Amino acid sequence: MRVVLCNCPPDGAADIARALVERGLAACVNVVPGVRSFYVWDGAVQDDGESTLLIKVAADGVDALRSALVELHPYDVPEVVVLTVDAAASHGPYVDWVRGAGRA
Repeated sequence: MRVVLCNCPPDGAADIARALVERGLAACVNVVPGVRSFYVWDGAVQDDGESTLLIKVAADGVDALRSALVELHPYDVPEVVVLTVDAAASHGPYVDWVRGAGRA
């Protein structure tokens, strides 16, 4: 199981989340509004409001998910950070659900 982090503009976050679930690419996507991001882009410090997507996906679904995020995302370089979940320490039934959910 993996958790994928992706920040995106607040006005497009729900559409991206819904598309990932409807396409069977993610078991669940949480949209966390109200994130404030500071970063350097085009040589200047940016200060933007964003929403964070917390995407739960089976390990073997990461490649397809990443491709879809790049396709759906409005940024030139979208954030796609993949975190490995300690399945043994996590709640087993939830991990099993994620592994079995979202299959096309």
